Amino acid sequence: MSSDGNKKQFWKRNAAKVPGSIQHVYGAQHPPFDPLLHANLIKAGNKPPPATPGKPKKATTFQEFESITSDAWDVGDDDDELLAMAAQNLNIEVVMETANKANNVVFPFEPNTLAISPDASFASQGSPYADSRLVKSHSEAPIGSPREDLRKLSWSGIPRQVRPIAWKLLSGYLPANAERRESVLQRKRQEYFGFIQQYYDSRNDEHHQDTYRQIHIDIPRMNPENLVLQPKVTEIFERILFIWAIRHPASGYVQGINDLVTPFFVVFVFEYIEEEVENFDVSSLQEEALRNIEADSFWCMSKLLDGIQDNYTFAQPGIQRKVKALEELVSRIDESVHRHMQQYEVEYLQFAFRWMNNLLMRELPLRCTIRLWDTYQAEPEGFSHFHLYVCAAFLVRWRKEILEERDFQGLMILLQNLPTMHWGNEEVSVLLAEAYRLKFAFADAPNHYKR
Repeated sequence: MSSDGNKKQFWKRNAAKVPGSIQHVYGAQHPPFDPLLHANLIKAGNKPPPATPGKPKKATTFQEFESITSDAWDVGDDDDELLAMAAQNLNIEVVMETANKANNVVFPFEPNTLAISPDASFASQGSPYADSRLVKSHSEAPIGSPREDLRKLSWSGIPRQVRPIAWKLLSGYLPANAERRESVLQRKRQEYFGFIQQYYDSRNDEHHQDTYRQIHIDIPRMNPENLVLQPKVTEIFERILFIWAIRHPASGYVQGINDLVTPFFVVFVFEYIEEEVENFDVSSLQEEALRNIEADSFWCMSKLLDGIQDNYTFAQPGIQRKVKALEELVSRIDESVHRHMQQYEVEYLQFAFRWMNNLLMRELPLRCTIRLWDTYQAEPEGFSHFHLYVCAAFLVRWRKEILEERDFQGLMILLQNLPTMHWGNEEVSVLLAEAYRLKFAFADAPNHYKR
């Protein structure tokens, strides 16, 4: 470095993000970073530097520079104290308070007119939540990030009437610019049906017939049966899954991918009907509507799988890593449950593989999966990263039932048939709030998984 000016610039580069500094975890607005609740954290993290009269002495050596700099080189127990304060403040009362408030959030948009802008907020929309912590968190968003505004609003759930367009925006399928949406939709839909014309006739070729046969076998096993067993729906799902497999030879079709079509398909059907889709004859929709639903479902599912494709490549390494991370996390947050399963030789892979492979779709009713995906799409890396904390919270949620089982068979039957059939938004909101608490404590400190 040739000058003192360059030295100063070098040492201060990215000063706000050096290791050891306190950073807000994304999603801290759900529950928001409350100045009253976390007063201790703010005091500990924002101590004003001591005033020094006169011109400060210029650092001539690294040791002198270190002695007058408060950043990543500081040594002490501050991090442990902060973590302890965070754990103390983020207790179950916070989880319940957040979950209850999440159930009462008003989504400030009318159906079919969803347009987001950098200066939209709960306050400007006249929501009763205008003076809440969500508005403060919203105001901290970087200017010019309309999709981030939508993510914040969507974390606590999206009303059914605006969910189709919100999901398309959150997944990145639709641009935030409203003027470009129609042209993008037309182009992507035409592109999908171009794939159909190009590839679908090859489904009976020798090198593709095994893929198509497996898809054809798996679709009738999906839920809800009243929907997927309709011939028109089966035909649509077969096309979507086959085209995706042909265009992604690194993984091809893997069992479990078929389940990921259903939430998108159901949500996009809601654009055209008011009743529940499980009891609706999909073939009664106009042909143009069916084509739109099919193409939109394909592209949004593709966007989802782009972020978790290592779950479905050879040997499924993504799932292996996540199950191992789940085991380590549970051993830290609930040692009794972890030791109980070790005692009866229950391997996490035996039950959690399906949780990762199907994103809990086989464990929850479809209505709960859709609500869960509202938050997954609002979280950065929701399907690939936040899902881990949801699985941990989900497992610990059944600690009483788990500890009551006294043999391997009983534990496996319980873990593969958890009683969630009557779950609704309230249970999912509590689950997500607890998952957020775990993320807050562990997300940026993976070594805290281990003892």
